[in-house]
Amino acid sequence: MNKINLTLIFGTRPETIKMFPLISEIKKYPHLIDFKIVVTGQHREMLDQMLEIFKIIPDYDLDIMEQVQSLSQITKNSLIGIERILKKEKPNMVLVQGDTTTAFAGALAAFYQKIKIGHIEAGLRTNNKYYPFPEEINRHLTSVLADLHFAPTAQSCKNLLSEGVKREDIFICGNTVIDSLFLMIKKNHIFTEPLLRDKKIFEKKIILVTVHRRENWGEPLKNICQALIKLLDEHSDLLVIIPLHKNPEIRKTVNHILKDRRDILLLDTLDYGDMINLMSKIYIILTDSGGIQEEAPSLGKPIFVLRDETERPEAVEAGVVKLIGTNQERIVSEVNIILTNKDKYMEMAKRINPYGDGKASKRIIEKILGYFNLIDQFPDEFQAR
Repeated sequence: MNKINLTLIFGTRPETIKMFPLISEIKKYPHLIDFKIVVTGQHREMLDQMLEIFKIIPDYDLDIMEQVQSLSQITKNSLIGIERILKKEKPNMVLVQGDTTTAFAGALAAFYQKIKIGHIEAGLRTNNKYYPFPEEINRHLTSVLADLHFAPTAQSCKNLLSEGVKREDIFICGNTVIDSLFLMIKKNHIFTEPLLRDKKIFEKKIILVTVHRRENWGEPLKNICQALIKLLDEHSDLLVIIPLHKNPEIRKTVNHILKDRRDILLLDTLDYGDMINLMSKIYIILTDSGGIQEEAPSLGKPIFVLRDETERPEAVEAGVVKLIGTNQERIVSEVNIILTNKDKYMEMAKRINPYGDGKASKRIIEKILGYFNLIDQFPDEFQAR
C-alpha cells in the first residue's frame, strides 16, 4: 500500500472544532493520504458556522437536521446516509470524534462495512449511563467498535484498559481542541459580535456562562439563572455574558429570568473565534460544556462546572476546574470565594492543561500512517506536564 483513503465524519459544532486541526494536518501528506469529509448536519446552523470559519468544504452533506428530531431519527438518518457513502468510497479507515450520535452512527456504519475505525477523543467516562445523556453511552458504544483509540490523557487510557481494550490499540495523544485553540487565539482579535466591540465591557470582571446539557434543562437552569442574579446583586463590579445555545428550551428559560438585567449580556451563539478570544479576556467561567473544561485551563481561567459529574477529571485533580452542580446556594458560595479571595483565585488560574499541548493532530496522523506501514516510526505519546 502506497497511499491510504480516510473518511472523516462529523456533524456538530464541537466535532468540527476538534476535527479542523486534523484536516489541516492531513493536508500536509497529499502523497500518502486521500481523504473525504462527511458531515451529517446534526447541528445545522452551528455546523455551517464552523465550516465557514475553518474554510472546510465537505465532500458529502447528509443534511439530516429536522425540527424537534429524536435521537432515534438522528441515528437512523445518519446511519443510512453514511452507509451509502462508505459503500461508494471504500476508505481504509473512518475517523469519528468524541461522543455525539453522529460519531456513534459513523462508527456503526463503518463496522457494518468492515472498515477500520479510529476514535478521536476516546476513553472519556463518567460511568453513569444517563449522565451526560446520550453522550456517555455513545462513548461506550463507539469504543466497542473502534480499532484505534486516540485517548487524550492517561486517565482516558486507563478507562479503556479497564474495559478490556488492548494497550497496543490505544494511543495517548492529547486533545485536538487545544490544537484549535492555539491556532485561533489572536492578540488583536476583532470581534464579529458587535456588542463585544465595546472596550468598556472589559473594564468589569466578567463571568462567562455557557449551558446546553440536556440534564440542565428546566429547574437546574432556573437555579443557575437565580444564582447569577444573586451574585450580581452582591458585586457591582461584575458583568455576566451568556452566549445562548440555539435550543429553544434554553433560550426561553434564560430570557424569561434574565432578559431585563443591564448587568447581563445575552448574546446569540458566538462563532468559534469570538468565543475563544472572549474566554481569554474574562475573569471566571461557569459552564456545563466538556470542550470548555479542556480549553480554558490553557488560558489561565478558573472554571466552575455546572454538573455533578465530569468525564474530564484531570483538570479537577490539577485544581483548575471545580465541580459545583446546579444548586443555587452552592454556585453563589463557590463563586464568592474566588471573587473575594485573590489567593484562592490564583490557585485556580494556573496555566496548567492536562489535556494537550497543541500537537495532538500531528501525533494522530503519524500514528495512522504508521498503523498502515506508510512511515517507519511511531510518534511519542503525549505526557501532561
